Formats: sequence, structure tokens, C-alpha cells
Amino acid sequence: MEASKKGLSEQAFRRLEPGEEFIPYIPASQAAPELTAFSLVLGSVMAIIFGAANAYLGLKVGMTVSASIPAAVVSMAIMRGILKRSSVLENNIVQTIASSGESLAAGAIFTIPALFMWGQQPSTFTITMITLLGAMIGVLCMVPLRRFLIVSEHGNLPYPEGTACAEVLVAGEVGGVSAGTVFSGLGIGALFKYLGDGLKLYPSEIEWTIPGWKNAAIGGDAYPSLLGVGYIIGPKISAYMLSGAVLGWLGFIPLISAFAGDTVIFPGTIPISQMDYWAIWSTYIRYIGAGAVAAGGIISLIKSIPTIIKAFSASMSGLRKANLKGGNIRTDTDIPMNIVIILFAVIIVVIAFMPQFEVGILGAILVALFGFFFVTVSSRLVGIVGSSSNPVSGMTIATLLMTTIIFKAMGYSGIHGMVASLTVGALICSAAAMAGDNSQDLKTGYLLGSTPWKQQVAEIIGVVVPAMVIGYVLVLLNNTYGFGSKELGAPQATIMMLVVQGIMNANLPWGLVFVGAASAVVVELMGIGSLSFAIGLYLPIHTSVPIMIGGLIKAIVDKVTNRTKTEETDNGILYASGLIAGDALMGVIIAMFASASVTIGLSEPRLGKYAALGFFIIMALSLVYYAFKKPKNENA
Repeated sequence: MEASKKGLSEQAFRRLEPGEEFIPYIPASQAAPELTAFSLVLGSVMAIIFGAANAYLGLKVGMTVSASIPAAVVSMAIMRGILKRSSVLENNIVQTIASSGESLAAGAIFTIPALFMWGQQPSTFTITMITLLGAMIGVLCMVPLRRFLIVSEHGNLPYPEGTACAEVLVAGEVGGVSAGTVFSGLGIGALFKYLGDGLKLYPSEIEWTIPGWKNAAIGGDAYPSLLGVGYIIGPKISAYMLSGAVLGWLGFIPLISAFAGDTVIFPGTIPISQMDYWAIWSTYIRYIGAGAVAAGGIISLIKSIPTIIKAFSASMSGLRKANLKGGNIRTDTDIPMNIVIILFAVIIVVIAFMPQFEVGILGAILVALFGFFFVTVSSRLVGIVGSSSNPVSGMTIATLLMTTIIFKAMGYSGIHGMVASLTVGALICSAAAMAGDNSQDLKTGYLLGSTPWKQQVAEIIGVVVPAMVIGYVLVLLNNTYGFGSKELGAPQATIMMLVVQGIMNANLPWGLVFVGAASAVVVELMGIGSLSFAIGLYLPIHTSVPIMIGGLIKAIVDKVTNRTKTEETDNGILYASGLIAGDALMGVIIAMFASASVTIGLSEPRLGKYAALGFFIIMALSLVYYAFKKPKNENA
């Protein structure tokens, strides 16, 4: 490593001139430790941790957060700080594997919980195979696309998360990033989660009714993860979510209470006058929210159609021009295409004939077609808008609509047809989510000078390892909390369930669903992000309030420090990521104790809701402290 090297070259941030050769941070002529046994083990452990954490988070709030930068920082702390190993490429392999766990979890929790809510109780093996095969499609389809999307389109497709992760890794190489912040957040998040939900020292849910306003209530969940999510997504999206929650809890619920009286309205079975706000939310508002989320997902997909068409046609054109035999230099050598084709064919055959899937040859063909199309679209879209804005939900809904209609026309019906349709959707969701992450990782590797085939092998390992445990995590969480409950609402999976169920059986309360869809259309016409608004409408207001507080902290910090939106060096991002991971992992551990019938806390909270509010304020103040704190050796 050259002593004078201090960061990525200016080539990393602009288009190359005709005939100009890109020189990565580690040139092709240099060799450095990369796909080592240590990187595989550490990356696999972190993939399991971040996968489990994001599964819990996604089931609770309907979104996941990128694991790339926190994984890179933790990896550097362990390798450089503890083991005194120094290789930016080895660190990149670790974050590549670790971030795959987060994407695999997203593909699973957006769809598979619907099977549980239908009473199917899929085995851990079935869940493992769905996520494994779907995610593998996402990895394999990206191999032939890499040269066009990552290399040829360099400068046109910025891949924001991939570029940011490369900058963090290079900063760590020269002493610019401290991982203590991530570990601090992880410890604090786990501690407060244990005190609230484990030890039950105080209630995690705080709420107040509003006097004189029937069934109007406001509250918040004192969870570190929600505070962290709010800080990461920022004030705008947090406000969109809160606006949906306000409409539901201070608008629709009091409205239903005021005008419905003693009537019984489907799907309810008792007079509305006998319902409190939680009963109304559970019976009616969740259907309204589900309609809003479905409409928001479809709207986001429709808005992306011009980009999707352009992305797919451009990718196919680039693919025809690409040399698929592999390059002669280290930084341009992919997994051989003959291996890719064989693996892809084997996956499709397994999907067709695996009895647990019930999709048959027709379903396997649909997976192959939709899989390649949406992988191509996803991997290019994230190059423009980033992984956080990738409309995976919309792609999955579109897949489910087309698949369910085709299956019903071919004679599939009842629960068999619904399970088959959802299985196809789950496979495509996993593939699209993994492709978005994979392309960001490959961009990071391109800028750093990684060997592509080694990164692609790391992606495969990052799929296989967490897939072996995701089934156990989902079964555990469902048995402990129950999917669709107020503890784990599983909003995305609920939408997928309603789409399939509505087409197959036509027995949904469509009036409520259409009210939600109309609400999403209205806010979209007002220029507000309808999907974020819809998720807020679907979830209890208790979820959106602490997220909004995290967003406000982010706004204040940015205002005081004059940080730009794209600046990712503030410690708050790393601390918030730690809060999320600590909270979610402790939630999984508590669920493990509960499944083993082991009591670890009090039967009832000893302290009241004001004590819970005090603990939440302490958490918020800790986030403020770390957000204003400059990273160590920032100017190194």
C-alpha cells in the first residue's frame, strides 16, 4: 500500500474519457488478502446477526436498513484494532457477506409471514429453500450484468450506498473511522430492550387517551430501534409516516367511533360502540392501511415504468456487447458463465419439482422469467436511486398480481393456489432484494479493486449461511409474538396476503381497502411519498412517533452542523445502526427464552409509563450526544 494514498481517486466520481482506463484503489497489478478463511467466518457471523436483526425490524416497521456501512466499520474494528490485520479488500469481503444477510431477510419477511397468517406453518426447511433459491437467482443473474452496469456505466450510475461504503472502507484504511460508536449503540440498544421487554422493568408501550375525543389516542413505543430508524431515514420520510398514523388514529378511528354507533360492520362481529381504539385499529384500520400500502407500492412501480423499460432495454443491449468469457486481469474476472448457467438451471428444476413449493413447471417458468426481468430492473434502479428507494414491494405486488391471475386461469384455487402464488412472489422478492444489494457491493469492489469472482463467491456464501437460520428465526418470532399482531404487524407480508387472497377468493372488505387506496392517491397527488405515508397509516401511531423523534434529531443535528444529506461521516448514523441491531438481536434472544418457557423478568412492569418515557428520553439524549460527536481521527 502506498503511504501517500489518502482516499479514492477522482476517477471514482466521474465518467471516464474515451480510452481512459479506471485505476481502482488497489490496482489490478497488486495482490492483497481478500477471500480468506477469516473473512468468510467473520462475514458469515455478521450476516446471521444483521439478517436476524433486520428480520425483526422489518416485521415491526415494514422496512429494513442497509448493513453495509455498519458491517464495514465493525469488520475494521475487529481486523485492524484487535487482530492487527490490514487489508481493505478483506474488509470488503466481510461487508459483502454481512450485507447479503440483510437483503435475504428483506426478501423473507416481505412475503413468507403471509403463509403463517394463513395457518400454513411452513417448516424451517421450506423457508430456507425459498429464501436460498430466490436469493441465488439474484446473485447469479447479476454475473453477466456486472460488466455493463458496474463497469461500462461507471459515472452514469452512481450506486450511492456502494460508493459510500467504499469511502468508509478507504477512510478506515487510513485511520478515519472508529467502530466504537457502533458497539456503543449495540450495547445501549440491547440494554434498553432487555430492561423493557426482557426484565419488564417498565412498559415498552406508552399511550394517552385524549379527553373529550372518543377513541382518540396517542402514544409511542420506547424502543431503541425505532429511534435509530428515524435518525437514518431522516425527518421527511419520518414525517410522511407520522402523517399516515395521525390520519388513522386521530382521524379514521374517532370518525368510525362517532358515526357507526351500535352497528356491526364487516369484518367486525360486535357493535362498534363496544370497541376501543385498539379493537377498531385491528378490525378496520389495518385493512384501510393495507389498501394504502398496496396502492403506494403500485404507484411507485408505475412511476418507475419509464425507468424500468429503459433499464431493461439498456441492460440487454449492454449484455449483448459484454464479453461473457471473463477478463484476463484480476479485477475483471467473473465466475465462468457455464457454471452460472448450470446453477441457474438446477435452481429452476428444483423449484419445479420440490413438493413443498406446489408451483409446478408453470411456476418455475414464471420464476425464471420474472426473476431475470426484475433482477435486471432492480440492479439498475438502485444504481440511480439507491437501495432504500428500490421499489421491491411494487415489483413483488406486480409479480403476485400476474402470477395469481395466471394460476387461477389454469385451475389453481383455494389455499393451494394462494400458497403457490405467494411462493412465486417470495422467490422473486428475494431475488430482487438480493440483486439490489449485490450490485451495490460490486460497485464497492470495483472502486476498491476487488476480484469480481471472489466477491461473487462471497455473495453466494452470504446467501447460504443466513438462509440456514432465517427459517428458525421466523418460526421463533411467530410462535412468540404472532405475525399480524401489534407487536409484529408484518405490514408488507399482510399486503401480499391480501393481494393473493383478494384475487383467489374475492372475500375481502374491499370498501375499507379502497378507502386506503384513495388516501394513498390523494397524498401522492399532493406530492407526498405515498408508500411511507401508507406504512404509517397501517402501523400503530406508537411506531411512528418515536421514528419521528429520531428524524427530528437528525434534522437538528444537520442544521447545527451544516451537514449535507449525503454526508455519511456523522457518528449518529453509526450509533443509530447499533441501536437497531442491539434492540433487534435482544428481541430475538428474548423470543428464544420465551419459546423455551424460561422466565427472565417480572410478570408485570414494576414502573409506570412515565418511567418508560424517562428511559426513552435517556436513549434520545445518547443519540444526540453521539450524533454531535466527531469520529475519531477524522482528519487523519
